[in-house]
Amino acid sequence: MHTARGIGLCVRTGLLVAALAGGPACADDYAGVRQLMRNGQLADALTQAEQYLSSNPRDPQMRFLKALIQQDAGQQAEAIAAYTALTQEYPELSEPYNNLAVLHAAQGRYDQARAALEMAIRTNKDYAVAHENLGDVYLGLAGLSYGRALQLDAGNVGLLAKQSRLRQLALPQPR
Repeated sequence: MHTARGIGLCVRTGLLVAALAGGPACADDYAGVRQLMRNGQLADALTQAEQYLSSNPRDPQMRFLKALIQQDAGQQAEAIAAYTALTQEYPELSEPYNNLAVLHAAQGRYDQARAALEMAIRTNKDYAVAHENLGDVYLGLAGLSYGRALQLDAGNVGLLAKQSRLRQLALPQPR
């Protein structure tokens, strides 16, 4: 599992719903792309994913893997577009909503991140990672509110204490 910069949202790197996976040949293709990703060979993983998608353009699992590659490669706009397309074409899948939220939060767009996470949870109420990420988004929103309040009332000792506790909560916890 990866952690996005910023408030520590967790990116889901697992498989999409198993029922969407193809036969054994597809499993080999997915495994090959995932192995290249694990080895840090993102350009090769992207090439392999695109080759697969050229003959299977609607495969949601490979499209998800391609978006993960783009995200890991720093191609944020492309990853956002890919996750958004997946949420529109496969609204029943929670993982694209979660990863879309991670990217929005990393760019400080907490309202969009919150909306995406609420959709992830609506599609899968037991999706623990999305619940955790939603909590992290609320921490980010609280930080923004406390920061603004301190700009307006810099001497508020109680607010400074709240902001300090919030920073401690936001620190990455060992797993």
